[in-house]
Amino acid sequence: MIEVSRTVATTAERVFAVLADGWSYAGWVVGASHIRQVEDGWPAVNTCIHHNVGPWPLQVKDVTRVRAIDPGRMLELEARVWPFGAARVRLTLNPVGQDATEVCMAEALSSGTGQLIPEVVQGLILRPRNIESLRRLGDIAVHREAER
Repeated sequence: MIEVSRTVATTAERVFAVLADGWSYAGWVVGASHIRQVEDGWPAVNTCIHHNVGPWPLQVKDVTRVRAIDPGRMLELEARVWPFGAARVRLTLNPVGQDATEVCMAEALSSGTGQLIPEVVQGLILRPRNIESLRRLGDIAVHREAER
């Protein structure tokens, strides 16, 4: 799995609140461009976010499904990655003191032709994308905290 992490200057609860808001997904996931539907109960296991990926007008309709959850601490997703198959993404939140959280994101192409891509090459693609996704996630979580 390709892993990246970032320390965010807010609590794990605030970060998890962003993860639990399916409508915010396109705001922090690099590549997601439009949320079409968030299923009732998100982020319960097997619920989905229906979204588009890619730039307009080349957008592809896709789905991300919750595979496991430990509320406030971990969210594991299966994200379809058309045309490559699917990726397993695990976001883990580790409190660092009272007002900071280390957010770890691990991702691997897990099915379809994408899993044939060597891990070194996957890292060249996924690492910069996921670093930016965590930066965006952190910014949203901190900004939401500042509004309250």
